[in-house]
Amino acid sequence: MNVAEQHSTPASAPEALSERDARIIDFERQWWKYAGSKESAIKELFDMSPTRYYQVLNALIDSPVALEHDPMLVKRLRRQRATRQRARSARRLGLQPQG
Repeated sequence: MNVAEQHSTPASAPEALSERDARIIDFERQWWKYAGSKESAIKELFDMSPTRYYQVLNALIDSPVALEHDPMLVKRLRRQRATRQRARSARRLGLQPQG
């Protein structure tokens, strides 16, 4: 089997996002003026609590498949998560976050 054949086999093909995961990524692209309206939409559209939604989203943005689906959004969400983690760590250590 040559290299071209190896790359076209299903075993080497990247996984596709599930329908739910793709909907979550697409939903996250929207901007919300009020947090409460986003939380209501999460409950209505995904039938999960906002806490569970953010747990799923957090795992999803680490996925290479999600990165392939929407690279700019996933990179932005990763940066936001890293910024929030640094701020939390700084608060725990009693330091002022630099911003």
